[in-house]
Amino acid sequence: MKFCHQCAGPLILRIPEGDDKPRHCCSECDTIVYLNPKNVVGTLPFFEDKVLLCKRAIQPRVGKWTLPAGYMENGESSLDGAIRETSEEAGACVIVKSDSLYTLFNLPKINQMYMFFRTELANLDFAAGIESTEVALFSEAEIPWGEIAFPVVKSTLEHYFDDLRKNQFPVRMFDVHHGEDRSFTTNLISSSISE
Repeated sequence: MKFCHQCAGPLILRIPEGDDKPRHCCSECDTIVYLNPKNVVGTLPFFEDKVLLCKRAIQPRVGKWTLPAGYMENGESSLDGAIRETSEEAGACVIVKSDSLYTLFNLPKINQMYMFFRTELANLDFAAGIESTEVALFSEAEIPWGEIAFPVVKSTLEHYFDDLRKNQFPVRMFDVHHGEDRSFTTNLISSSISE
């Protein structure tokens, strides 16, 4: 980032007065540009004992399977964004209930937060969108576990099938920490039931 979006003046990286983090600041109009984490929202669409997955047509992780999800847009709620992404990537319509919030993941190293909603497919009329090459329903045994695109998706799926056996679907929040060797750890930090 080189120029101010307010006046087009040059930006410099400095700690603004009253702050403790370096920010891009305009040297002419004093505008401060805040770069905040990206919110990724999606659904875990299910039908009976199966979940709907999308095979990625885009990077990162092209050719791997994932839940329908993507970045929130300005002016939309997290749930609206998740429903939109499900329609765009999987051509699917979903039924949302009041207890649909399911998993949240904080990924501070890459400045992202993931939020998944558990939703029921309204019908079986779905098809791959432009960001997917294939969309399919999978039972737990059919899921290509070694081909799941992202650790947060794998964790969400593992919890879902475990919760399905118990018929209890608590909301869970996790912190995901990435190691220098590309390893990661996922720590449960909150749950709506005792685990």
